[in-house]
Amino acid sequence: MTMNKALLALALGFALAACSNQQQAENAAADASEAATEAAEAATAAAETGDNIGADAAQAAADQAAEAAEAAATSADAAAAAGTEEAADVAADMADEAKNVAEDAQDAAEDAKDAAEDIQDATEH
Repeated sequence: MTMNKALLALALGFALAACSNQQQAENAAADASEAATEAAEAATAAAETGDNIGADAAQAAADQAAEAAEAAATSADAAAAAGTEEAADVAADMADEAKNVAEDAQDAAEDAKDAAEDIQDATEH
């Protein structure tokens, strides 16, 4: 009976670790998606300034954020489908990395938008 309890505890431990990795990956994918949405909003705002250089830079950053969000979602799917704890852990880590890329791209899009707005303000005065 003790051996059965040990095996059950081990199986539960693996299940909890897999759930933790899956949740980590899902959270990263959601954060990346939010960053991509905000980057797209910054690109739209940059385009409204009429500054083509700033708008193009913001759009490129928004595109990169969208690609990173897609990579994070793919990694979250891989974490959910992983057959081993190690594979789920790697997929969750990849989702986190993709989230970081999306957030960096969001920052770049917002910086480009701010620059475009600064140029617009300078030309109006």
